[in-house]
Amino acid sequence: MVKNFIEELKWRGMVHDMMPGTDVALNKGVSSGYIGFDPTADSLHVGHLVQIMTLVHFQKAGHKPFALVGGATGMVGDPSGKSQERNLLDEETLNHNVACVKGQLEKFLDFSGENAAEMVNNYDWFKGMSFLDFIRDVGKHLTVNYMMAKDSVKSRLETGLSFTEFSYQLVQGYDFYYLHKNKNCIVQLGGSDQWGNIVTGTELIRRMGRGEAYAVTTPLIKKADGTKFGKTEGGSVWLDSEKTSPYEFYQFWLNASDTDASNYIRIFTLKTKEEIEATEKEHNDAPHLRILQKAIAEEVTVRVHGEEALRTAIAASNILFGKSTSDDLKSLSEKDFFAIFDGVPQATITKDDFSSIGILDALAGKTSFLASNGEARRELKANAITVNKEKVGEDFQFTNEHLINGKYILLGKGKKNNYILIVQ
Repeated sequence: MVKNFIEELKWRGMVHDMMPGTDVALNKGVSSGYIGFDPTADSLHVGHLVQIMTLVHFQKAGHKPFALVGGATGMVGDPSGKSQERNLLDEETLNHNVACVKGQLEKFLDFSGENAAEMVNNYDWFKGMSFLDFIRDVGKHLTVNYMMAKDSVKSRLETGLSFTEFSYQLVQGYDFYYLHKNKNCIVQLGGSDQWGNIVTGTELIRRMGRGEAYAVTTPLIKKADGTKFGKTEGGSVWLDSEKTSPYEFYQFWLNASDTDASNYIRIFTLKTKEEIEATEKEHNDAPHLRILQKAIAEEVTVRVHGEEALRTAIAASNILFGKSTSDDLKSLSEKDFFAIFDGVPQATITKDDFSSIGILDALAGKTSFLASNGEARRELKANAITVNKEKVGEDFQFTNEHLINGKYILLGKGKKNNYILIVQ
């Protein structure tokens, strides 16, 4: 049974523009629709999650989703939302990126069952088409006036727009026509910056195939403070754990403002309206517990990285806020360890020195963590010193068992002062 896809998007705040008649067409029965993903990198980032979740809701409503990876359009470059022309990628790089993106999409969409998701690559239908064939069979159906009227084109006329980028909307429009004709796709979904390109597709379908097609776009997500969603001081928040560790990914959602979290939980999770409202009430009763942020961070991290990665991310977060054990530290990857203790001062000693070093040497003699042996003794007597987050006394002895990842020791004084001893 088909559920009301548009109503689901509306209460979640995920509809920006919609062609008249879209909801009626989708409610008639199982339909097919698609979203295009640009493979200019070998990973998607959290900015793509809005569109991924749109396809997830489309499939959960009973429809058949297609995820188009633009192996061909990635060679051209979409001017929408861009201030300048981007570098074009070679075929080998694009094929690698396409394979990586496909793997990430498979974590969200069900590729089995009656309304199984399908991956398509527009390189498959463009690779055999010559330029002359394209301008003869496709280009003749749209006027230059029509193409020039698009905001994505008008906004670039003063700074310069190559013919390559100008033709992008025609190429993307043909994607919609091809999928309408060969896969029965009646709706294209995308971000609001794609409206012009999507409408071009519906126009081509009407003129070339005398068919009906529809368009739905989602709002572009902006943070409450005006900064760009999906960006941190370190750059984009990627879905690839090698580019953004599960700990950093988890922290991104955990650090959302209350206003943003109320928006994010509707867009990026599959929680029902009732579950969300109950979580918001619980959060408002005790905002300092960040219940809303934790609910989002946990669900999205599991979906992208899995249960084990979530447990590691939570353990890493506990370490950051002083609620951890030595075992929590030892469970961290080297990347997560340094992500948590970024900027913490360090000293390096040899393995030979480590085999004979005492706690006083570690605190002051061989490092500059504390000013003197006298200060080290005072802090030890005050029970203020930790090794790998566990309290130690003056008689403490280091062993290889204390090494994190086989080469690190975390020294601490009080709750906020940390020092890393690297054993090489």
